Amino acid sequence: MTKLYAMTTTFDKIRGGLIVSCQALPNEPLHSSFIMSRMALAAERGGAVGIRANSVTDILAIREIVKLPIIGIIKTVFKDSPVCITPTQAQVSALVKTGVEIIAMDATDRIRPDGHTLKTLFPALRSAYPEQLFMADCSSFADAAEAEKLGFDCVGTTLAGYTDATRGSPIPDFTLLHQLCQKLSVPVIAEGGIRTPEELRQAIDMGAWCAVVGGAITRPMEITQRFVAALRGNRCPS
Repeated sequence: MTKLYAMTTTFDKIRGGLIVSCQALPNEPLHSSFIMSRMALAAERGGAVGIRANSVTDILAIREIVKLPIIGIIKTVFKDSPVCITPTQAQVSALVKTGVEIIAMDATDRIRPDGHTLKTLFPALRSAYPEQLFMADCSSFADAAEAEKLGFDCVGTTLAGYTDATRGSPIPDFTLLHQLCQKLSVPVIAEGGIRTPEELRQAIDMGAWCAVVGGAITRPMEITQRFVAALRGNRCPS
């Protein structure tokens, strides 16, 4: 399969649709590859056009029962680097072996655990895996513009508001999304903090190629906490 064919078929499949992020970290109640595979199956049956998944084991479990395109990541927390989304070549290589359609990486300019920056790391990855599709998880317009220049196949607003440099930015950052859709030539994927169907619709109407929703669908503990927070300080009417 040529890269051009892969790009055409994958991006055609996800255009204008909802990608559901099915992830649970080790400290979360739903941390289980089996549970994530069932979560992904529920998303597929609900009409999602793609799945975003974390870790080789989760991806392989999801692939067994779900036919949708997968955006794969490996999220690892390091003491000496804030970059945790597919930060090094080792994680990329592991994801390539799973056959995921798209590999997403942190595309900020922060120093990675192996001492590389995106500028020094990605050209080697692009050369090593010329047929692989890559998504740049960005925090700013500068991140996205640089990612496009480096050869990423699509960019996302994933990290806007989640880095030290963008702390305090609105989440979702629709201003950034609009700017990216207007000025970049690669597909722009809206991701980060989309909690309602109305926000999803707004992202697509603004020109996003598609959108990723995670916690609002697949993290029942967080959803419960939001409902409970609405009750704090309130009493039921007598």
